[in-house]
Amino acid sequence: MYEPSHFKVEDRAQLHAVIRQRPLATLVTAGEGGLMANPVPFVLHAHEGEQGLLRAHLARPNAQWKAIAAGAETLVIFTGVERYVTPAWYATKRESGKVVPTWNYVTVQVRGPARAIEDQTWLRAQLESLTRQQEAPRAEPWAVADAPEPFIAAQARGNVGIEIAIASIVGKFKLSQNRREDDKLGVLNGLSADPESESQAMAALVKEHGFGGSV
Repeated sequence: MYEPSHFKVEDRAQLHAVIRQRPLATLVTAGEGGLMANPVPFVLHAHEGEQGLLRAHLARPNAQWKAIAAGAETLVIFTGVERYVTPAWYATKRESGKVVPTWNYVTVQVRGPARAIEDQTWLRAQLESLTRQQEAPRAEPWAVADAPEPFIAAQARGNVGIEIAIASIVGKFKLSQNRREDDKLGVLNGLSADPESESQAMAALVKEHGFGGSV
């Protein structure tokens, strides 16, 4: 991934936070059958293995698990908050007009050796872990045990587990850090004026990373 120094994030806690907040990632494999990509929800197990593990499951008819079992190179791309940035927000526009549109975004990429797992006990634990992760914020969280056991067992048999040992994790937070101060302030004000939740989230990130939280 192209990572200019002003956008590069190496703080492991910040990268893990993106994974936990946006667990639906793009699983990319490159094997004998060529490139394959699928959206897959992951669970991060930060304290297992040397640098942490990512766990997920694929539907058994999905051939990507076979590519992983055969040793395909694996990349997982997590996409965080993203927002279009209009040149109209820049002070530079009013001075010279020499500005162009861009996009602010957060992305985290994980690479590492992956394995396919067909063990039903492992799969049951993965289904429960993913469910707890996603249901925890709800007032009345649903649990795997709420469904009939034969039904859950059949669902598990229809899936194959995926485990990726994290060998490298890199992050890119493109948040207007490369703009001059008055341009960044224009971006912050423009985003803050939009009540949409993603714009508000991006505004908070621009404020944190572009100004050191001092605005």
